Amino acid sequence: MTKQVSPLLPIVYSKEVASAKQRGAPIVALESTIITHGMPYPGNIEMARSVESIIREQGAVPATIAVIHGTLHVGLEPDQLEQLAQAKDVLKVSRADLAFAIAERRHGATTVAATMIAAELAGIKVFATGGIGGVHRGAEESFDISADLEELGRTGVIVVCAGAKAILDIPKTLEVLETSGVPVVTYESEEFPAFWSRSSGLRSPLTLNSPAAIANFQNVREQLGIDGGMLIANPVPEADEIPREEMEIYIERALDSAERDEISGKSVTPYLLSTIFDLTDGQSLKTNIALVENNARLAAEIAVALGG
Repeated sequence: MTKQVSPLLPIVYSKEVASAKQRGAPIVALESTIITHGMPYPGNIEMARSVESIIREQGAVPATIAVIHGTLHVGLEPDQLEQLAQAKDVLKVSRADLAFAIAERRHGATTVAATMIAAELAGIKVFATGGIGGVHRGAEESFDISADLEELGRTGVIVVCAGAKAILDIPKTLEVLETSGVPVVTYESEEFPAFWSRSSGLRSPLTLNSPAAIANFQNVREQLGIDGGMLIANPVPEADEIPREEMEIYIERALDSAERDEISGKSVTPYLLSTIFDLTDGQSLKTNIALVENNARLAAEIAVALGG
């Protein structure tokens, strides 16, 4: 069920998204932190345009979500997307600070959790991202657990990703998702993927082999009155993956570096991703772009199968 938005807090839709909503056309939500915090300009705008084009090619409409001057935008016009890609000092917003960015009239780039909130408010059922956040390694001491997991348990949006980011404690992440009652479905594989790698070495809780089957699963959940989101793990294409054994070496080096530099909080993930980029001579970013594009394609197919 779509949440009601206060008339005092309007959502601004792009022309393309507004038209899609009026027609009942399928829409796919997209986050904006991958643009502002994921890679430098102009690679970020090239990636964003590519992902939006892929969604259109599959018969759906892309809706990149961001806060601009304190206004929640669902779908960005081409000039807004360009400006966001070049913007500085953009807040990275999750459930805790989405309202802060709006109240303080700031620019805010939405994480998985904030994008899910905005998508549900806008009546969008499917969201494509790279990888979700989760339980960080060493969380038994740091208690560093992403808000993405709780959001998946409470907000009714299908999230298509390439699994949890491999820098995380994936077994604990899956345990938290299970406790929260979140269906975790791997697409066309019985192994849960690990972002840059097609396998995490863990068996997937559930497997489905077509967008239609995923749409049917979601429809039955709604008929049963089951709230919350669904996680669709879509393994990166084989030609683009970095094998798990190789990635673990890079991840351990990056974690050691983060500990030496006393990195904590929201700075951990971007620090690790940047360090891994350097260690892999840029291959991790190429794989990241490939998996985001792959996820966008599947998300659009699911949105079409759902019928809007």
